[in-house]
Amino acid sequence: MQQSRRLVVVRHAAAEQGAATDAERTLTDGGRDDARTAGEWLAAEGLVVDHALVSAALRAQETWASLAAGAAADLEPDVSRLLYSAEPETVLDLLREVPTESSCVVVVGHNPTMAYLANLLDDGEGDEAAATELTTRGFPTCSLAVFAYDGEWADLDVTSATLRAFHVGRA
Repeated sequence: MQQSRRLVVVRHAAAEQGAATDAERTLTDGGRDDARTAGEWLAAEGLVVDHALVSAALRAQETWASLAAGAAADLEPDVSRLLYSAEPETVLDLLREVPTESSCVVVVGHNPTMAYLANLLDDGEGDEAAATELTTRGFPTCSLAVFAYDGEWADLDVTSATLRAFHVGRA
């Protein structure tokens, strides 16, 4: 039997309202601090990220950089333009292509997709408090939904993962 993998679904941290294009919006100072704090939380939970799939939007890349710094994760993300405007099924397709040896994957994207994805993945068998938080709080900026997944990444599908934790990074 395969060891359980972890998938962390992340909505980017708080971003500035304006930029030349939406994709060029940067994080606020508070957003950077929140993402760093979220990374520290991941590390405190014992999660060691070995693969990151990140939207090409600047605010998502900056979220990953701050989160990685907080988690002491020294790895280059797999940046994808597809994540910028992806529907949940597209994100699932991208996750299915994650290297098989990866055991803890972070995906950083945008709402409403990340919220939908978190709800679609959940098999309903996980942590009740986390599920309640996910349902009642929605998926605000710098939200992290942590799932356990016992299969191959290529087989990841709707209701195939178990929600273990929900956290909103706030400095």
